[in-house]
Amino acid sequence: MSLKGTSLPQPALESCLQHVAHYFPPRHCRAGTSHRQVCPLPAVSQLIFARGITMNFAAQFLYSRVLKNRSPRDHSGEDEDYDPFWQSYAEQLFLKNFPNKFLLFVFRDDNKIKKQDGPALCDLHCCKDGPIRNGLIGQKQPSINPERLKDFGEEDYLNGDVKTWEMKIVSRNEELLRDALSRVPQSSSRTSLSSYNKLIRFEDISAAAFKIQCGVQKTPCMYSRLSKQYGMDIYLKKEFLQYTGSVKERGVLYLLTSLPQDQQRKGVIVALDSNFSMAVAYHASELRIPVFVIMSTSTSPARVKMCREYGAMVISYGTTAKDSQMHARRLAQENGYLYLEEEDSAVYLSGLGTVGLEVYEQVPKLDAVIFPAGGHCGLLAGSAAALKHLNPHISVIGVESESFPVLQQSLKAGHPLEDQACSNHHFYGDVSGLCFGSNSLQLTGKLVEKVVAVREEDILISMLRLLEYERVTVDAEGAIGLAALVAGKLPELKGKRVAVVICSGNLELHLLQQCIARALTLDNRVCRFSLVLSDCPGDISKLLEILAREEARVLDIKQERAFVTSELFTVEVTCTMETRDKIHTAQLRNALLERYPTAAWMER
Repeated sequence: MSLKGTSLPQPALESCLQHVAHYFPPRHCRAGTSHRQVCPLPAVSQLIFARGITMNFAAQFLYSRVLKNRSPRDHSGEDEDYDPFWQSYAEQLFLKNFPNKFLLFVFRDDNKIKKQDGPALCDLHCCKDGPIRNGLIGQKQPSINPERLKDFGEEDYLNGDVKTWEMKIVSRNEELLRDALSRVPQSSSRTSLSSYNKLIRFEDISAAAFKIQCGVQKTPCMYSRLSKQYGMDIYLKKEFLQYTGSVKERGVLYLLTSLPQDQQRKGVIVALDSNFSMAVAYHASELRIPVFVIMSTSTSPARVKMCREYGAMVISYGTTAKDSQMHARRLAQENGYLYLEEEDSAVYLSGLGTVGLEVYEQVPKLDAVIFPAGGHCGLLAGSAAALKHLNPHISVIGVESESFPVLQQSLKAGHPLEDQACSNHHFYGDVSGLCFGSNSLQLTGKLVEKVVAVREEDILISMLRLLEYERVTVDAEGAIGLAALVAGKLPELKGKRVAVVICSGNLELHLLQQCIARALTLDNRVCRFSLVLSDCPGDISKLLEILAREEARVLDIKQERAFVTSELFTVEVTCTMETRDKIHTAQLRNALLERYPTAAWMER
């Protein structure tokens, strides 16, 4: 008999086996036997014998299987209070799904003998109606397969003819799921989670993945057509497909479901117009948690409308972000709300780290994974913890803006810098935010191989490439990972298999037009020149003939007669042209200079 997954000392386990050997001769210890006996053993809260499987893995596997067979309507009445690791729920899953393959012995602390037979158990049910429910986002995606994770065992045990028996001793569900995740205190005066920060473990991320799998999308990680252009196998993890368009949903959902029920009834409050606030607004509403969002009066009306459609109570206050934050904290203290802000608590980082689990599962034989970095590097730190546990040889790389090298400066200093320069422009989003915690910084310094910086021009061209090749509209935070490949910052990845996380797609419409126009100019596909012609019939038509011969498209043409510094009866013509690429632009320029030597080419 083999012992796996146990946390008790060896003498205690041997004593348990002696009890079992005394009460159950070898002829009875076979799967499917009708001889089921129980004996009291106060030292063990729950002892389960199964054929080649441990209790926590079996519960997760069976629970995932049950969820896949349920319709979305069955989910609508699901309460968040239930947990598949509770012994009664786990026993129902075992005996309902494998009535003839498992022999279940239960020892309880109260020394009461309980005998359970598979056919006698009532039908499996979700839960009773409650005040807090998990919301669904459309059709449920395939759940994260826990059997692919190291700490949960191998799936060969389920189907193979295993000759050994395994014993698993587990505790109550709070200890199993939240052993390393500090519980949020009851006090409503707390305004941050910083005092509960600690380095996360792989078990924390695995528990988060199992907990949030019904509330967030399992986004695809697909092979990109950009691979041939940059000489490597590029896979894009499309986290912008989340309901609010951001990866922040993962950490937010796990954070909200970890709150005590009394705090969930009181509500939460956030400030600022950010992806984090949008994720809190949506998932708190889905969980039926009262949620308030404080935004400044300068916030875009479209963003305010979207936040209200998610189900949050939006309050416009102050002209700056600082005013909104102060007002939110004051309301939290007066009304008992929990003020949430994006920090690197273990709970939040564990939720974000589930991206690393999915990437590892979806793309075999990975060589490197690229994440956005900047001040808010929780996604980079949490995912690096998961990837390095699963395969230490995978390179984890962070990318931030060259204009705001927040993470690089903090790593160099050894601590988060509070006086860093940052931008308030909405284009940069969290890329230019301040470094918000020592947990993320410590994990990044320990697990991340490299942090590179890219220019704003590289980010814009990356946005253009994603729009053209992937039909994807993303913001700066979503495009910055690919920008490192576009700028040639990672030549060591040539010929390798690389995953790039596209974490956000919340680009405002008025910025979209500006970004595309600027990116086309930077990519040498839109150019402009001016020249002086005599104001005579046919001169402009000759210019247009040259442009047509060079196969250049005229986007705009302007004529100026009054405000010219040249001789009388002349016209200054300014043309905006679209070309194929840099080579085509050079050919057009040479043809124009040959015919019009005084032509002025406007540099980008």
